[in-house]
Amino acid sequence: MRAALWFLALFGVAVASALFAGNNQSTVTLFWPPYRVDMSLNLVLLVAVGVFLVVWLAMRALDGLMALPREARRWRIQHQERQIQSGLLDAMAHLAAGRFIRARKTAERVLTQERNLANVEPQGLDAAYVRRAQRLRVMLHLLAADSAHALQDHAVRDAHAQQALGETSEREMQDMREAVQLTATRWAVQDRDWPLAQQRFDELPQGAARRTLALRLRFKMARLSNRKLPALEVARLLGKHRAFSATGTLSLLRTLAIELLTAGKEPAQIAQSWAQLDKNEQAMPEVALAAAGHLIACGGEAKLALVWLLPVWEQMVGAPRATPTDLTTRIRLVQVLEQGFAAQSDALDASWLRRIEQAQMQNPRDELLQYLAAVACLRMRLWGKAQQLMSQALPRLQDQALRRSGWIALAELAEQRGETEAAAKAWREAAKA
Repeated sequence: MRAALWFLALFGVAVASALFAGNNQSTVTLFWPPYRVDMSLNLVLLVAVGVFLVVWLAMRALDGLMALPREARRWRIQHQERQIQSGLLDAMAHLAAGRFIRARKTAERVLTQERNLANVEPQGLDAAYVRRAQRLRVMLHLLAADSAHALQDHAVRDAHAQQALGETSEREMQDMREAVQLTATRWAVQDRDWPLAQQRFDELPQGAARRTLALRLRFKMARLSNRKLPALEVARLLGKHRAFSATGTLSLLRTLAIELLTAGKEPAQIAQSWAQLDKNEQAMPEVALAAAGHLIACGGEAKLALVWLLPVWEQMVGAPRATPTDLTTRIRLVQVLEQGFAAQSDALDASWLRRIEQAQMQNPRDELLQYLAAVACLRMRLWGKAQQLMSQALPRLQDQALRRSGWIALAELAEQRGETEAAAKAWREAAKA
């Protein structure tokens, strides 16, 4: 469409020129004593246009000639800029490929090229390039420092890091400064220099300290320095930031909570660690079982351990077992409850006895509940009922530890009744288990 309009306009100009020039009888007279020159108006117009074109072309040629030095300088600067950018990419590629010596040498060579460019052509550099060059120098120093860190050359690493920080003093370079600080923090964590790593963390701005990368570094430092509570707190933040999958977050929190609980050696320490967990962590069956079992093993109050196990018990009774993991949790719960009943005489109170009886009556075919009911009857000195329930549960028990404990209980009951053969048979079965 545009080309058609141009053709129409050209044809219009041609028609107008033909109409004007074809019937134009005007003349232009030039008096130059003693001469007189008569020329047609058309010729005068053509000569004027020709002179204008010649002058315009001459001025353009002169301007191009005068601009040759400037264009040559501009070409040299662009060529060196391309070399510097290419060198930056080479240094990044060498670092990613594990060629640390090449990466450091390339970065240092490009830094020298950039410094020479700034010294040789200071007038030919525009403001935009000056800003880009400052970021470029920071990245090159950071690449050289990271390569030196990989080579365990801490002196060169620290020197380049300080130079990179010196380039980021301006407010517009705050993002580059945070990048250098986070990288320096990573170096300290990898070197296991915990005081220096903590100092680096304290120097981070508040916004940068909340980022996922900073939280990962803080978590790694807490794990490597064996600080369990800070590691758990940072893992919670990482879970909120979705740094891990939902399953991975639950597994990590469960592992850290169990480590925190089992690290205590005194009942008071275990209770304090339990209070530091949030409700979701306390509701995890594995965590509650580990806490209760460790508290009982350390001589703590069995009643408190049973209180911690109450949500796990309700979950076990309310939901049928479906997977091997659920079965393992149920077996572990029965074992911990048995340990709690044995550790403290008044731990098996009326409320727990009622819970066990109701659960066993609702699920009469559940061997674990039968075994637990038999244990409860033993603690309540109901020997006959205990023997009946234990005898029914033993053939269906899959866990060897529970089978061994059950046969030992039957052997002791037989010895109390004076049944030597039954006791010997029970002891043999216990030995087999």
